[in-house]
Amino acid sequence: MLKRLSEQLVQRQSMTPSQVEDAVGHLADESVPAHVKAVFLTRLAEKGETLEEIGAFAAALRNRSIRPALSDRLRQEDILDVCGTGGDRLNTFNISTTVALVVAAAGVAVAKHGNRAITSASGSADVLEALGVKIDLTPEQAADWLDRYGFAFFFAPLYHPAFKHIAPARKLCAEKGQRTLFNFLGPLLNPVQPSVQLLGVARPHLCEPLAAVLRTSGVRRAMVVCGQVGDAYLDELSTLGESTVAEFYQDRALSVSSLSPELFPIQKARLDDLMGGDKRVNAGLVRQVIEGVDRGPKRDAVLLNAGAGLFLAGRTSSIAEGWVLAGEVIDSGKGLRKLEELQAASAALG
Repeated sequence: MLKRLSEQLVQRQSMTPSQVEDAVGHLADESVPAHVKAVFLTRLAEKGETLEEIGAFAAALRNRSIRPALSDRLRQEDILDVCGTGGDRLNTFNISTTVALVVAAAGVAVAKHGNRAITSASGSADVLEALGVKIDLTPEQAADWLDRYGFAFFFAPLYHPAFKHIAPARKLCAEKGQRTLFNFLGPLLNPVQPSVQLLGVARPHLCEPLAAVLRTSGVRRAMVVCGQVGDAYLDELSTLGESTVAEFYQDRALSVSSLSPELFPIQKARLDDLMGGDKRVNAGLVRQVIEGVDRGPKRDAVLLNAGAGLFLAGRTSSIAEGWVLAGEVIDSGKGLRKLEELQAASAALG
């Protein structure tokens, strides 16, 4: 099946939803050789994935995921995920993870979906683990945390068993420098299916198509953003240059615009000011921002992105107001108390 589909892709013929469903079944089949899967993923990338193909792959993989049972109360509230696809290779500290903690401290339910590092020195799972926050919660525990604490980490490998049999093919592609669909598919697969999402991508041309895919997946409000840093791009809103923003809000049409850092009280900074290190270094940097000790460019990056998250979640009427509220959350100690609450809950689980 994958060989036939690979031949079809060479002819630049797109896949139907039923073909995507069949392809996912074969990708998840451990009896299919990894090199056959790698050729298929390569041919799909070379053709270029259509919006319909991306949406169909995301739906097929979500259907195979393990779904946590959320409380009735949570199902009536907005749930936010804030994450980046990775792949910008700029080695910044864990901005989106810090943002998730700040936004949760402001009272927004945050279902953080993520993994260990693939294209960086420290992924969201790595830095949370270094901070003393449990990442390998069972689906029942994660649902309880989301209800009780307003924050839970959903460790991707525990919710997507199919990935175990896709990983060897992805590794073969990565060894050849070949990107695949999975380089940007992860943030579309949150098992909670959040109603609100702030998604960062490493290339501006991906903002609009991924926003369109999110819209078809049931997300009610979202921003897909990519920030410019000189000649490079950041999978976050940038404090160092303009950001491309593709956004939609319920029944309003999807729109694409740019966001200038000049609209915010951002300190003059360079990319070096946002650099991180391994998980222990980044855990220290995250804690310094959360504690209000670091009041420099790293704080600005967090405030800007947290401002967008709070705006999306309906807590403020603009990103600028969200910036102010995020600063108040940190300076009041709410951010640190949220982190300490999650640390204590983690210690109690052992």
